[in-house]
Amino acid sequence: MHLVETRDLSYVYPGGVKGLDAVNFIAERNSRIAVIGANGAGKSTLFKHFNGILRPSSGTVLIHGEPVTDQNIREVRKFVGLVFQNADDQIFSPTVEQDVAFGPMNLGLDGETVSHRVDEALSMVGIEHLRDRVPHHLSGGEKKRVAIAGVIAMEPQVLVLDEPTAGLDPQGVKDLIGVINTLARRYGITVIFSTHDVSLVPEVADRLYVMDRGRIVAGGTVAEVFADQELLTSVRLDIPVIPKLLRSLRNEGMDIGNAFTLDEATAALLRCYRGRE
Repeated sequence: MHLVETRDLSYVYPGGVKGLDAVNFIAERNSRIAVIGANGAGKSTLFKHFNGILRPSSGTVLIHGEPVTDQNIREVRKFVGLVFQNADDQIFSPTVEQDVAFGPMNLGLDGETVSHRVDEALSMVGIEHLRDRVPHHLSGGEKKRVAIAGVIAMEPQVLVLDEPTAGLDPQGVKDLIGVINTLARRYGITVIFSTHDVSLVPEVADRLYVMDRGRIVAGGTVAEVFADQELLTSVRLDIPVIPKLLRSLRNEGMDIGNAFTLDEATAALLRCYRGRE
């Protein structure tokens, strides 16, 4: 049974603008899934259907095999946690600790359980030291992690991140990549995130979908999707810089395999160099 699935999902905004067009999407347990596409491709609109913020104009959204309804929407929003692109939209309490505690408290949990969940969430995203800080005085990357911790404290099985690296400096992006990978690999949380920065994808995704004008136009592994340069060009995207560099080197006669991350590229270049010695 899929954790998240859409079947021919379509959505039309008031005024007749089509946001999604027959989208079929699947997220399995213990997976890291990227949804890539240019601005306006429909990524945010799709994500807002995963926990019932938007309801389909047609088609179906299934969470753990069950259609999203008015009757189960509360359970759906505990199962699927959504972090918005702008962290300030989710942060409003006087301290980080109080902000992270807000969700569990509204579940009616006792004080000891709330405290435990807050401690766990802060630890999972590496911000225990920010517990007593005022959220709005934090950096962009720290705010993102506070927003993620607030959702994690609800103990979702699926974490959805809408453009999580938007507005972050390079260190903030690096830190956030670490958080995403830790949540997926150590804690078994399925992570779904959107981006138009293709260079980010190989570091944090097992599979990816490509969106364009409200439709999913491709899906597969990182290697499968990034091998189709013509497709990416048609949707106003490019392949990441590392495979682009290695492709250029192969065209110059260097026998180098495919690689998508820095570690993979380093290993490929060393194998090629040593093979020539």
